[in-house]
Amino acid sequence: MTILEDPAENMDVLLDRRRAATGPRRSWASTEPFVTHPREALASYDATHWGSVAGHYVRQALAVDACIVALVIAVAALFDAAAAWWSAVAGLVFLLTVAAGHGYDRKSLGDGPVEFQAVLRAGVGSAAVVALGSVAFAVPLPRVHVAGTVVLLTVGAAIGRHLLRRSLHGRRSRGVAMSRTLVVGDATSVHHLIHDLRSATYHGYQVIGVCLPAITDQPPQDGVPTLGALADIPQVAYDHQADVVIVSGSELSGDALRRLSWALGRAGVDLVVAPGLVEVLGPRVHLRPTAGLSLLEVETTSPRRRLLAKSTLDRTLGAAILLAVSPVILAAAIAVRVTSRGPAFFHQRRIGVDGREFTMWKLRSMYTDAEERRAALLGDSDRDGLMFKMHDDPRITSVGRLLRRYSVDELPQLWNVVRGDMSLVGPRPPLPQEVDEYHDAVYRRLRVRPGLTGLWQVSGRADLSWDESIRLDLRYVDNWSVAMDLMILWKTGRAVFGGSGAY
Repeated sequence: MTILEDPAENMDVLLDRRRAATGPRRSWASTEPFVTHPREALASYDATHWGSVAGHYVRQALAVDACIVALVIAVAALFDAAAAWWSAVAGLVFLLTVAAGHGYDRKSLGDGPVEFQAVLRAGVGSAAVVALGSVAFAVPLPRVHVAGTVVLLTVGAAIGRHLLRRSLHGRRSRGVAMSRTLVVGDATSVHHLIHDLRSATYHGYQVIGVCLPAITDQPPQDGVPTLGALADIPQVAYDHQADVVIVSGSELSGDALRRLSWALGRAGVDLVVAPGLVEVLGPRVHLRPTAGLSLLEVETTSPRRRLLAKSTLDRTLGAAILLAVSPVILAAAIAVRVTSRGPAFFHQRRIGVDGREFTMWKLRSMYTDAEERRAALLGDSDRDGLMFKMHDDPRITSVGRLLRRYSVDELPQLWNVVRGDMSLVGPRPPLPQEVDEYHDAVYRRLRVRPGLTGLWQVSGRADLSWDESIRLDLRYVDNWSVAMDLMILWKTGRAVFGGSGAY
């Protein structure tokens, strides 16, 4: 007798299936793991369901990319009509490469980095293919023309996708274009997962119900109905026309999880497993198939090449930005010096990577006796935790208030970035007395260089609570990448010019 012929299926499966359920137990490995019957049409299905609009979103993405290609070809023809056909070739290869990289795949669009990665890879790939083609056919290649075309295609397509995604996320915040989601597992893990999904609706998961280990279990207090027990999952997913089942906790694992995938496959429902690994994202997690198992390998240290790429980005981009904003820093320094007594610049000891101290520079935005007055104002802080902030801080000068609103006072820290004390992106550098009050996981913030901007700055700036700021800082430390840094820098520009959360 083989494993697949075992009538008991598996002791784990049997134990799960013996708990109180709402319907008759059916083998998840059988040809009929659930009872099929005519289902009532959902009134809002076509209007709010992701499956109903996914095809339209794919067509929009393709149309945006095609328009970008056409526009770039037209611009290229204005400058060099004879070489415009090179732009046409590069554009066609670009579209084909995006498609090959799953840039038009329904499961890749609207969420996650795959579609942007497809655009970036298409930019590099189209340049390589055109260059190789010119060599193979011995045709002279106008390198500057092709390079300009590829850069415009990549940047234009990325911006187009960004605008499309913002529109989609806006619709999802209103409950449109969502995937009907069934969450299964023990009550505690189900509760945490529902909370996380509701706080990030842009991912597109609409929780329609839960399945607990037994139908008699106390349901989570989330206002979500309990639709069945673990044994009922395939039937519940079929009856309620679920698009995806998310398994949380450890109630379902091993062979039981495998057989559940078989049953859901017959219902046309996707299966997603939420591991117990918290706040560890894509760049650090790799799938390692071993001995018939799917093992998750978690990267514990950052690869040297990624560290080198980040350092290179910091030094080169930091120096370029410092050079560009030098007139702004000079004008601001003169304004500070003229309007209040004291030096134009302010320096302070801060804690850097692995606890090393360094001197951080800023434009002075407060009166010279600000540090002496700080102790008397601690009770009026608008922030909880260790960070002191006040909306109407009396120590800030009139010019300093304007500088802070648009983060101009932070620009001298670009010198710290060029020196290597800081990074463009990272947790904000804490004061020594703040580090003295750190506990447990908060020390993890010191594992990377402090940054001029960071994840929490683009997620609310000073409006966030201390715990939320720490959570975002730790998420960055655990998952940083050059791509994430570029995304944060992009969002920083929007946050700064909007002046949101700054005081």
